[in-house]
Amino acid sequence: MTDEMPLISDAGLRQAAECLRTLAHPSRLQIVQLLLTGRSFTVGELAERCGLPQPVTSEHLRLLLRCGFLHNERQGRQVFYQVCEPHLADLMACIRGRFGGVEETTEGSR
Repeated sequence: MTDEMPLISDAGLRQAAECLRTLAHPSRLQIVQLLLTGRSFTVGELAERCGLPQPVTSEHLRLLLRCGFLHNERQGRQVFYQVCEPHLADLMACIRGRFGGVEETTEGSR
């Protein structure tokens, strides 16, 4: 390679690793995938779509908010969640490209 990519600082790598650990959960990836459709969802809607209990969904959302991937907006009594990190779409495109065609397997068929 003739053009060297600039190196990321140690602090930047630590922050990236923390955020990637946060994303590294199937339910959180599913939540991000749903939110990347451009729609805003409430906790209840996300819980229903992901087949999760609402408190578990709330915890996943809290972690994604903490990393700055999402933001929320209160409208009356409801809170709606949206993606605010534009690079998430690129990350999900990489994941879809690599794993999008993977079929579900059972432990016995591996």
